[in-house]
Amino acid sequence: MIILGVDPGIAICGTGVIEKTSVGYKPLYYDSIITKAHTPLENRIEIIYNEIVRLIDEYRPDALAAEELFFNNNAKTAFAVGQARGVILLAAKQKGVSFFEYTPLQVKQALTGYGRADKQQMQHMVKSFLGLSEVPRPDDTADALAIAICHGNSVKFNNLALRMKEGKI
Repeated sequence: MIILGVDPGIAICGTGVIEKTSVGYKPLYYDSIITKAHTPLENRIEIIYNEIVRLIDEYRPDALAAEELFFNNNAKTAFAVGQARGVILLAAKQKGVSFFEYTPLQVKQALTGYGRADKQQMQHMVKSFLGLSEVPRPDDTADALAIAICHGNSVKFNNLALRMKEGKI
């Protein structure tokens, strides 16, 4: 199963593509989509949309998993991130990729077993799950990979579905 994980953001949008196999996870791609601050918003969300479409076309994921929008004190930032998240959802829909979302608490629990894990713990687990020599940078990239792993660990996809995909059933 191929999973595209996305940590939505307007300035930095983390992305990571992993493959879940019967023996674990394999990283296929990870990076961040970076848009410049003084670029008009419509251009920034177009850049994000085009890059998500490119990743879907290149890796043909079975699922796109994203972090749910966390609304903090800055409404302007929340709206911009929501617009970026909207084009990510649109890209998945247009390309026929199933979309799933997870809260930060769910992601932390899926990777560490503890919903209040700190950033370093999460990054260490991403590195460990994927057999990487170092933690992916920037943090948004590691977060996107964590979201993809969370989906892979989700009860929504059990071993039966994976074995069917791999042609073992």
